[in-house]
Amino acid sequence: MPEVVVYILEGRTLEQKRGLVKDITEAVVKNAGTTAEQVTVSLVETAKTSKGKGGVLFSEMAPR
Repeated sequence: MPEVVVYILEGRTLEQKRGLVKDITEAVVKNAGTTAEQVTVSLVETAKTSKGKGGVLFSEMAPR
C-alpha cells in the first residue's frame, strides 16, 4: 500500500488540494501497479511563519 507525503506551505484552496491528491494518486496507480484504493496521500501544511529557505522565513520573502 503506497503512501505519499507532501510537505506544502499553507494557503491552497480545498479544490487545489483535491486536484493534487487526485493527480498524485493517478500517478502512483499508473507507475506502481496498484489501485487507487490502496494509495494514501497526506498533505502536511506548514505555516509560512514556520518554514524558511536560505535563512529567510517564507512569510518575510517578497511575493513571487
